[in-house]
Amino acid sequence: MKYIIVLGDGMADEPLAALGDKTPLMAAVTPQLDVLAKWSELGLAHTIPEGMKPGSDTANLAVLGYNPKVYYSGRSPLEALSIGVDLKPTDIALRCNIVTLSEEEKPYEELTIVDHSSGEISTEEAAILIEAVRQELENDIYKFYVGTSYRHLTIWEKGEVVDLTQPHDILGKVIGEHLPVETALREMMKKSYDILNNHPINEARKAKGLNKANSIWFWGAGTKPALTSFEEKTHLKGAMISAVDLLKGIAVGAKMKVIEVPGADGTLHTNYEGKAMAAVEVLLKDDYDFVYVHVEAPDEMGHQGNIANKVTSIEYLDQRVIKVIMDEMEKAGAEYRMLVMPDHPTPIRCRTHTSDPVPYLLYDSRAKQNNSWFYNEAEAKLSGNVVLEGYTVINKLIAQ
Repeated sequence: MKYIIVLGDGMADEPLAALGDKTPLMAAVTPQLDVLAKWSELGLAHTIPEGMKPGSDTANLAVLGYNPKVYYSGRSPLEALSIGVDLKPTDIALRCNIVTLSEEEKPYEELTIVDHSSGEISTEEAAILIEAVRQELENDIYKFYVGTSYRHLTIWEKGEVVDLTQPHDILGKVIGEHLPVETALREMMKKSYDILNNHPINEARKAKGLNKANSIWFWGAGTKPALTSFEEKTHLKGAMISAVDLLKGIAVGAKMKVIEVPGADGTLHTNYEGKAMAAVEVLLKDDYDFVYVHVEAPDEMGHQGNIANKVTSIEYLDQRVIKVIMDEMEKAGAEYRMLVMPDHPTPIRCRTHTSDPVPYLLYDSRAKQNNSWFYNEAEAKLSGNVVLEGYTVINKLIAQ
Protein backbone atom coordinates (compact mmCIF):
# COMPACT_ATOMS: atom_id res chain seq x y z
CA MET A 1 0.00 0.00 0.00
CA LYS A 2 1.23 3.48 -0.93
CA TYR A 3 0.13 6.67 0.82
CA ILE A 4 -0.17 10.14 -0.74
CA ILE A 5 -1.07 13.55 0.60
CA VAL A 6 -1.75 16.28 -1.98
CA LEU A 7 -1.74 19.59 -0.11
CA GLY A 8 -3.18 22.68 -1.83
CA ASP A 9 -1.76 25.39 0.44
CA GLY A 10 -4.42 27.96 1.41
CA MET A 11 -6.90 26.43 -1.05
CA ALA A 12 -9.95 26.80 1.23
CA ASP A 13 -11.80 30.12 1.10
CA GLU A 14 -15.15 31.84 1.65
CA PRO A 15 -18.07 32.48 -0.76
CA LEU A 16 -17.34 35.43 -3.05
CA ALA A 17 -19.87 37.68 -4.78
CA ALA A 18 -17.58 37.82 -7.83
CA LEU A 19 -18.00 34.03 -8.15
CA GLY A 20 -21.77 34.01 -7.66
CA ASP A 21 -21.40 33.35 -3.92
CA LYS A 22 -19.20 30.34 -4.57
CA THR A 23 -15.76 29.73 -3.12
CA PRO A 24 -12.83 29.33 -5.54
CA LEU A 25 -12.94 25.58 -4.80
CA MET A 26 -16.62 25.51 -5.85
CA ALA A 27 -16.07 27.71 -8.91
CA ALA A 28 -13.03 25.87 -10.26
CA VAL A 29 -13.53 23.36 -13.07
CA THR A 30 -12.14 20.20 -11.45
CA PRO A 31 -13.31 17.07 -13.29
CA GLN A 32 -10.80 14.82 -11.49
CA LEU A 33 -11.85 15.99 -8.03
CA ASP A 34 -15.51 15.77 -9.05
CA VAL A 35 -15.13 12.07 -9.84
CA LEU A 36 -12.82 11.47 -6.89
CA ALA A 37 -15.27 12.98 -4.41
CA LYS A 38 -17.91 10.43 -5.39
CA TRP A 39 -15.51 7.65 -4.45
CA SER A 40 -14.16 9.20 -1.26
CA GLU A 41 -14.84 10.20 2.32
CA LEU A 42 -15.30 13.96 2.83
CA GLY A 43 -15.01 15.91 6.03
CA LEU A 44 -13.58 18.90 7.88
CA ALA A 45 -10.29 18.99 9.80
CA HIS A 46 -9.28 21.58 12.39
CA THR A 47 -5.58 21.97 11.59
CA ILE A 48 -4.88 25.05 13.76
CA PRO A 49 -4.87 24.29 17.50
CA GLU A 50 -6.83 26.71 19.64
CA GLY A 51 -4.68 29.64 20.72
CA MET A 52 -2.09 29.23 17.95
CA LYS A 53 -1.67 31.52 14.94
CA PRO A 54 -2.98 30.14 11.64
CA GLY A 55 0.19 29.54 9.67
CA SER A 56 1.51 27.09 7.11
CA ASP A 57 4.06 26.05 9.72
CA THR A 58 1.62 24.88 12.40
CA ALA A 59 -0.91 23.59 9.85
CA ASN A 60 1.50 21.49 7.78
CA LEU A 61 3.05 20.04 10.92
CA ALA A 62 -0.47 18.99 11.91
CA VAL A 63 -1.28 17.42 8.54
CA LEU A 64 1.95 15.41 8.79
CA GLY A 65 0.87 14.13 12.19
CA TYR A 66 2.92 16.38 14.49
CA ASN A 67 0.94 18.07 17.25
CA PRO A 68 1.96 21.75 16.87
CA LYS A 69 1.50 22.33 20.59
CA VAL A 70 4.24 19.76 21.20
CA TYR A 71 6.58 20.19 18.23
CA TYR A 72 6.30 23.81 17.10
CA SER A 73 9.30 26.02 17.97
CA GLY A 74 8.85 28.73 15.32
CA ARG A 75 8.65 28.92 11.55
CA SER A 76 12.11 30.18 10.66
CA PRO A 77 14.03 27.38 12.41
CA LEU A 78 12.28 24.90 10.12
CA GLU A 79 13.33 26.94 7.09
CA ALA A 80 16.87 27.05 8.48
CA LEU A 81 16.95 23.25 8.34
CA SER A 82 16.08 23.37 4.64
CA ILE A 83 18.72 25.98 3.85
CA GLY A 84 21.30 23.89 5.72
CA VAL A 85 21.99 26.23 8.62
CA ASP A 86 23.13 24.33 11.70
CA LEU A 87 21.38 26.18 14.53
CA LYS A 88 22.97 26.37 17.95
CA PRO A 89 20.63 26.05 20.94
CA THR A 90 21.19 29.77 21.68
CA ASP A 91 20.42 30.91 18.10
CA ILE A 92 17.16 32.57 17.11
CA ALA A 93 16.08 32.13 13.49
CA LEU A 94 14.08 34.90 11.82
CA ARG A 95 12.27 34.87 8.48
CA CYS A 96 13.69 37.69 6.39
CA ASN A 97 11.21 38.47 3.63
CA ILE A 98 12.03 40.94 0.89
CA VAL A 99 8.87 43.05 0.62
CA THR A 100 7.57 45.96 -1.43
CA LEU A 101 7.01 49.21 0.43
CA SER A 102 5.51 52.38 -1.02
CA GLU A 103 7.93 55.09 -2.16
CA GLU A 104 6.46 58.33 -0.81
CA GLU A 105 8.80 61.03 0.50
CA LYS A 106 7.97 60.11 4.08
CA PRO A 107 9.77 58.59 7.06
CA TYR A 108 10.16 54.81 6.83
CA GLU A 109 7.56 54.30 9.56
CA GLU A 110 4.91 56.05 7.45
CA LEU A 111 5.34 53.87 4.36
CA THR A 112 2.75 51.27 3.35
CA ILE A 113 3.37 47.59 2.70
CA VAL A 114 2.26 46.89 -0.87
CA ASP A 115 3.38 43.30 -1.51
CA HIS A 116 4.73 40.66 0.89
CA SER A 117 6.39 38.76 -1.99
CA SER A 118 7.85 41.57 -4.13
CA GLY A 119 5.96 40.33 -7.16
CA GLU A 120 7.15 36.76 -6.50
CA ILE A 121 10.71 37.88 -7.21
CA SER A 122 13.05 35.23 -8.59
CA THR A 123 15.59 33.61 -6.29
CA GLU A 124 18.37 34.81 -8.60
CA GLU A 125 17.44 38.48 -8.24
CA ALA A 126 16.65 38.15 -4.55
CA ALA A 127 20.05 36.57 -3.86
CA ILE A 128 21.80 39.66 -5.22
CA LEU A 129 19.66 41.92 -3.04
CA ILE A 130 20.23 39.83 0.09
CA GLU A 131 23.97 39.97 -0.61
CA ALA A 132 23.74 43.77 -0.77
CA VAL A 133 21.98 43.75 2.61
CA ARG A 134 24.48 41.28 4.02
CA GLN A 135 27.45 43.44 2.98
CA GLU A 136 26.05 46.42 4.88
CA LEU A 137 24.28 44.89 7.87
CA GLU A 138 25.84 41.54 8.74
CA ASN A 139 28.00 41.33 11.87
CA ASP A 140 28.93 38.86 14.59
CA ILE A 141 25.38 38.89 15.96
CA TYR A 142 23.23 38.85 12.80
CA LYS A 143 23.89 36.57 9.80
CA PHE A 144 21.91 36.56 6.54
CA TYR A 145 21.19 33.51 4.35
CA VAL A 146 19.55 33.21 0.94
CA GLY A 147 16.40 31.11 0.71
CA THR A 148 13.89 30.90 -2.14
CA SER A 149 12.17 33.77 -3.99
CA TYR A 150 11.21 36.41 -1.40
CA ARG A 151 11.74 34.07 1.60
CA HIS A 152 15.13 34.38 3.31
CA LEU A 153 16.70 33.84 6.72
CA THR A 154 18.48 35.79 9.44
CA ILE A 155 20.18 34.14 12.42
CA TRP A 156 20.36 36.20 15.62
CA GLU A 157 23.09 34.83 17.87
CA LYS A 158 22.06 34.65 21.52
CA GLY A 159 18.85 36.42 20.64
CA GLU A 160 15.36 36.10 22.04
CA VAL A 161 12.01 34.98 20.64
CA VAL A 162 10.25 38.30 20.08
CA ASP A 163 6.74 38.91 18.81
CA LEU A 164 6.91 40.01 15.15
CA THR A 165 4.17 40.82 12.64
CA GLN A 166 3.64 38.62 9.57
CA PRO A 167 3.87 40.92 6.52
CA HIS A 168 1.00 39.21 4.70
CA ASP A 169 -1.27 40.14 7.62
CA ILE A 170 -0.90 43.90 7.06
CA LEU A 171 -1.00 44.33 3.28
CA GLY A 172 -2.08 47.87 2.36
CA LYS A 173 -1.40 49.19 5.86
CA VAL A 174 1.07 51.77 7.17
CA ILE A 175 3.93 49.83 8.76
CA GLY A 176 4.85 52.01 11.77
CA GLU A 177 2.86 50.28 14.50
CA HIS A 178 3.78 46.86 13.11
CA LEU A 179 7.57 47.28 13.21
CA PRO A 180 9.65 45.31 15.74
CA VAL A 181 9.94 46.77 19.21
CA GLU A 182 13.52 45.48 19.36
CA THR A 183 15.69 48.42 18.25
CA ALA A 184 18.35 46.53 16.28
CA LEU A 185 15.78 44.65 14.17
CA ARG A 186 13.79 47.79 13.44
CA GLU A 187 16.92 49.74 12.47
CA MET A 188 18.13 46.99 10.12
CA MET A 189 14.76 47.00 8.36
CA LYS A 190 14.93 50.78 8.06
CA LYS A 191 18.51 50.73 6.68
CA SER A 192 17.60 47.99 4.22
CA TYR A 193 15.19 50.37 2.49
CA ASP A 194 18.07 52.80 1.85
CA ILE A 195 20.21 49.93 0.54
CA LEU A 196 17.57 48.36 -1.70
CA ASN A 197 15.13 50.98 -2.97
CA ASN A 198 17.44 52.39 -5.64
CA HIS A 199 19.46 49.22 -6.23
CA PRO A 200 19.98 48.58 -9.98
CA ILE A 201 17.87 45.42 -9.80
CA ASN A 202 14.97 47.38 -8.34
CA GLU A 203 15.34 50.21 -10.83
CA ALA A 204 15.18 47.60 -13.61
CA ARG A 205 12.13 45.97 -12.01
CA LYS A 206 10.37 49.32 -11.80
CA ALA A 207 11.12 50.02 -15.48
CA LYS A 208 9.45 46.70 -16.34
CA GLY A 209 6.38 47.54 -14.24
CA LEU A 210 7.32 45.03 -11.54
CA ASN A 211 7.16 45.61 -7.80
CA LYS A 212 10.43 46.62 -6.21
CA ALA A 213 11.93 44.40 -3.51
CA ASN A 214 12.91 47.38 -1.43
CA SER A 215 12.92 46.35 2.24
CA ILE A 216 13.60 43.34 4.41
CA TRP A 217 10.94 42.31 6.92
CA PHE A 218 11.65 40.17 9.97
CA TRP A 219 9.08 37.74 11.40
CA GLY A 220 8.60 34.12 12.50
CA ALA A 221 11.22 34.03 15.26
CA GLY A 222 11.98 30.65 16.79
CA THR A 223 14.49 28.23 18.27
CA LYS A 224 16.04 25.00 17.05
CA PRO A 225 13.29 22.39 16.45
CA ALA A 226 13.30 18.77 17.54
CA LEU A 227 10.97 16.59 15.48
CA THR A 228 10.54 12.87 15.94
CA SER A 229 11.48 10.96 12.79
CA PHE A 230 8.48 10.49 10.47
CA GLU A 231 9.41 6.85 9.95
CA GLU A 232 9.66 6.29 13.69
CA LYS A 233 6.20 7.87 14.20
CA THR A 234 4.39 6.14 11.34
CA HIS A 235 6.59 3.18 10.34
CA LEU A 236 6.46 4.60 6.80
CA LYS A 237 9.39 5.70 4.66
CA GLY A 238 8.38 9.21 3.61
CA ALA A 239 9.32 11.83 1.00
CA MET A 240 8.50 15.53 0.60
CA ILE A 241 7.94 17.42 -2.65
CA SER A 242 7.66 21.18 -2.22
CA ALA A 243 9.13 24.39 -3.60
CA VAL A 244 9.23 26.23 -0.27
CA ASP A 245 11.88 26.02 2.42
CA LEU A 246 9.34 25.67 5.24
CA LEU A 247 8.06 22.31 3.98
CA LYS A 248 11.52 21.11 3.03
CA GLY A 249 12.72 22.11 6.50
CA ILE A 250 9.94 20.13 8.17
CA ALA A 251 10.99 17.15 6.05
CA VAL A 252 14.65 17.54 7.01
CA GLY A 253 13.67 17.72 10.68
CA ALA A 254 11.47 14.64 10.29
CA LYS A 255 14.24 12.79 8.41
CA MET A 256 12.14 12.45 5.27
CA LYS A 257 13.60 12.41 1.76
CA VAL A 258 13.46 15.89 0.16
CA ILE A 259 12.89 15.75 -3.59
CA GLU A 260 13.96 18.77 -5.65
CA VAL A 261 11.89 19.22 -8.81
CA PRO A 262 13.36 21.44 -11.56
CA GLY A 263 11.07 24.41 -12.23
CA ALA A 264 9.17 24.03 -8.96
CA ASP A 265 9.14 27.59 -7.62
CA GLY A 266 5.99 28.05 -5.50
CA THR A 267 4.27 30.30 -8.04
CA LEU A 268 1.17 29.89 -10.19
CA HIS A 269 3.43 28.65 -12.99
CA THR A 270 5.32 26.01 -11.02
CA ASN A 271 6.18 22.63 -12.53
CA TYR A 272 2.99 20.80 -11.55
CA GLU A 273 3.56 17.76 -13.77
CA GLY A 274 7.15 17.48 -12.55
CA LYS A 275 5.92 17.30 -8.96
CA ALA A 276 3.31 14.68 -9.84
CA MET A 277 5.76 12.47 -11.70
CA ALA A 278 8.35 12.82 -8.94
CA ALA A 279 5.73 11.60 -6.47
CA VAL A 280 4.93 8.54 -8.58
CA GLU A 281 8.60 7.77 -9.10
CA VAL A 282 9.54 7.90 -5.42
CA LEU A 283 6.66 5.57 -4.58
CA LEU A 284 7.02 3.07 -7.40
CA LYS A 285 10.69 3.14 -8.42
CA ASP A 286 12.36 4.13 -5.14
CA ASP A 287 9.89 2.05 -3.11
CA TYR A 288 8.97 4.72 -0.59
CA ASP A 289 5.71 4.24 1.32
CA PHE A 290 4.52 7.82 1.62
CA VAL A 291 4.81 11.08 -0.32
CA TYR A 292 3.63 14.59 0.54
CA VAL A 293 3.05 16.79 -2.51
CA HIS A 294 2.79 20.43 -1.46
CA VAL A 295 1.53 23.09 -3.91
CA GLU A 296 1.98 26.70 -2.79
CA ALA A 297 0.12 28.54 -5.58
CA PRO A 298 -3.41 28.74 -4.08
CA ASP A 299 -1.99 30.37 -0.95
CA GLU A 300 0.02 32.91 -2.93
CA MET A 301 -3.03 33.83 -5.00
CA GLY A 302 -5.06 34.25 -1.81
CA HIS A 303 -2.45 36.61 -0.38
CA GLN A 304 -2.48 38.56 -3.64
CA GLY A 305 -6.29 38.78 -3.56
CA ASN A 306 -6.35 37.41 -7.11
CA ILE A 307 -9.64 35.54 -7.51
CA ALA A 308 -9.14 34.38 -11.09
CA ASN A 309 -5.67 33.01 -10.45
CA LYS A 310 -6.73 31.27 -7.24
CA VAL A 311 -9.40 29.44 -9.25
CA THR A 312 -6.81 28.63 -11.92
CA SER A 313 -4.35 27.29 -9.35
CA ILE A 314 -6.99 24.85 -8.10
CA GLU A 315 -7.75 23.76 -11.67
CA TYR A 316 -4.03 23.16 -12.24
CA LEU A 317 -3.85 21.11 -9.03
CA ASP A 318 -6.77 19.00 -10.28
CA GLN A 319 -5.53 18.30 -13.80
CA ARG A 320 -1.77 18.62 -13.55
CA VAL A 321 -1.12 16.99 -10.18
CA ILE A 322 -4.00 14.83 -8.93
CA LYS A 323 -5.00 13.45 -12.35
CA VAL A 324 -1.40 12.73 -13.32
CA ILE A 325 -0.70 10.89 -10.07
CA MET A 326 -3.89 8.84 -10.28
CA ASP A 327 -3.39 7.94 -13.94
CA GLU A 328 0.17 6.78 -13.30
CA MET A 329 -0.66 4.82 -10.14
CA GLU A 330 -3.55 3.07 -11.84
CA LYS A 331 -1.46 2.36 -14.94
CA ALA A 332 1.05 0.64 -12.65
CA GLY A 333 -1.71 -1.32 -10.91
CA ALA A 334 -0.60 0.06 -7.54
CA GLU A 335 -2.86 0.11 -4.51
CA TYR A 336 -2.85 3.47 -2.77
CA ARG A 337 -4.68 5.75 -0.39
CA MET A 338 -4.72 9.49 -1.00
CA LEU A 339 -5.64 12.47 1.16
CA VAL A 340 -6.38 15.78 -0.59
CA MET A 341 -6.73 18.91 1.54
CA PRO A 342 -5.50 22.45 2.25
CA ASP A 343 -3.46 23.23 5.35
CA HIS A 344 -5.56 26.31 6.23
CA PRO A 345 -7.84 28.78 4.41
CA THR A 346 -6.35 31.89 2.81
CA PRO A 347 -9.51 33.85 2.02
CA ILE A 348 -9.50 36.48 -0.72
CA ARG A 349 -11.51 38.69 1.67
CA CYS A 350 -8.65 39.21 4.13
CA ARG A 351 -5.65 38.06 2.04
CA THR A 352 -4.20 36.15 4.97
CA HIS A 353 -4.68 32.87 6.85
CA THR A 354 -7.62 32.01 9.07
CA SER A 355 -8.16 29.21 11.60
CA ASP A 356 -11.36 27.82 10.06
CA PRO A 357 -11.47 24.05 9.52
CA VAL A 358 -10.52 22.81 6.06
CA PRO A 359 -12.18 20.23 3.78
CA TYR A 360 -10.43 16.90 3.36
CA LEU A 361 -11.01 14.12 0.83
CA LEU A 362 -9.84 10.59 1.58
CA TYR A 363 -9.64 8.06 -1.26
CA ASP A 364 -8.80 4.36 -1.21
CA SER A 365 -8.13 2.73 -4.59
CA ARG A 366 -9.30 -0.65 -3.22
CA ALA A 367 -12.67 0.53 -1.90
CA LYS A 368 -14.39 3.19 -4.01
CA GLN A 369 -17.42 4.66 -2.26
CA ASN A 370 -20.64 5.66 -4.01
CA ASN A 371 -21.46 9.24 -2.96
CA SER A 372 -23.19 12.19 -4.58
CA TRP A 373 -21.13 15.01 -3.12
CA PHE A 374 -18.47 17.34 -4.51
CA TYR A 375 -15.22 18.34 -2.86
CA ASN A 376 -15.67 21.81 -1.36
CA GLU A 377 -16.03 23.58 1.97
CA ALA A 378 -19.84 23.45 2.18
CA GLU A 379 -20.28 19.78 1.27
CA ALA A 380 -17.43 18.75 3.55
CA LYS A 381 -19.33 20.43 6.39
CA LEU A 382 -22.59 18.73 5.41
CA SER A 383 -20.86 15.33 5.51
CA GLY A 384 -20.85 15.46 9.30
CA ASN A 385 -17.30 14.08 9.42
CA VAL A 386 -15.10 16.25 11.65
CA VAL A 387 -11.50 15.80 12.81
CA LEU A 388 -11.16 18.05 15.83
CA GLU A 389 -7.42 17.54 16.28
CA GLY A 390 -5.85 18.08 12.87
CA TYR A 391 -2.67 16.20 13.71
CA THR A 392 -4.74 13.00 13.80
CA VAL A 393 -6.11 13.33 10.24
CA ILE A 394 -3.10 11.38 8.92
CA ASN A 395 -4.30 8.42 10.99
CA LYS A 396 -7.32 8.21 8.70
CA LEU A 397 -4.95 7.93 5.72
CA ILE A 398 -2.64 5.27 7.07
CA ALA A 399 -5.28 3.20 8.87
CA GLN A 400 -5.37 -0.29 7.37
